[in-house]
Amino acid sequence: MKYSTAIVFSQHSLFPSTLQTEIRAYPFKPWKQRSCQSTRFQCHKMYVPGFGTSPESTAAQHLHHFFNFIAVKVVAAQLQSYNPEAYEELREFLDKYSLNDGDKFCADLMRESPRHKNLALRILEVRSAYCKEDFEWDNLKRLASKMVDDSNKKLMRDYIVDTSCIADGKQICN
Repeated sequence: MKYSTAIVFSQHSLFPSTLQTEIRAYPFKPWKQRSCQSTRFQCHKMYVPGFGTSPESTAAQHLHHFFNFIAVKVVAAQLQSYNPEAYEELREFLDKYSLNDGDKFCADLMRESPRHKNLALRILEVRSAYCKEDFEWDNLKRLASKMVDDSNKKLMRDYIVDTSCIADGKQICN
């Protein structure tokens, strides 16, 4: 009968234990760390330097304008089939005013005339419904993550090919 012995060695290190865990958790430490208190457990997030707003806030602002753009397209398509006069009025308004700022666009549309006010209210209704009910948030997250991963792989692969003189397993430089 064979016996085995397990010997447990304590880890001795030149670094204090807290520094050692920080090095493992953050191989390249950000300048500052944000901590989130929304859960019972404390987590550290990457600090993103900028101009006072979070990246999520900036993305939300862009999505807000995008939802307005989508709502204008939906309303225009609906009007084209059942109210050609209102469709033409909306098209003329779109030629004069930019859709870059969705709230400004709707405010200007409301002040144009009573008929335009009804179009603006319809756009507000559609953008709210689209955001809350039709937009696939999980699909957005999945697609954005996949795009980042695919792009990173392609860029790293291209860099390796450019610097290693090997492509498809064949040496291309002498």
